[in-house]
Amino acid sequence: MHVTAWAFIYEHPDTDPVEDRIVIDRAGQRTYLVPVPTPAEAPATAIALIDEGIGLIELCGGFALVDAARVVEAVDGRVPVGHVTFAVDSGQGLAAYSAQFEAEQSPA
Repeated sequence: MHVTAWAFIYEHPDTDPVEDRIVIDRAGQRTYLVPVPTPAEAPATAIALIDEGIGLIELCGGFALVDAARVVEAVDGRVPVGHVTFAVDSGQGLAAYSAQFEAEQSPA
């Protein structure tokens, strides 16, 4: 399989998957970095990207397994869907990142 266009979908609050996407088009390859405001919007976004010609979708490791499964189900085998995962030894770094993010989101 030769894929010339692929997308990485990640969660980012208050974003629009069309307006806020970044497209990198180089050397015959097109990469889409696509935010979704909530995981619930990822399946519809994935389908829309496939309809635009995307041949492969990667999901950010921040998506829960159940959310990734919903995307796989929605895509129904039309393109491969990958899901970034984190090794067990990265747990401490992930916990620190999560704690910092939560602290920054809390009202002062």
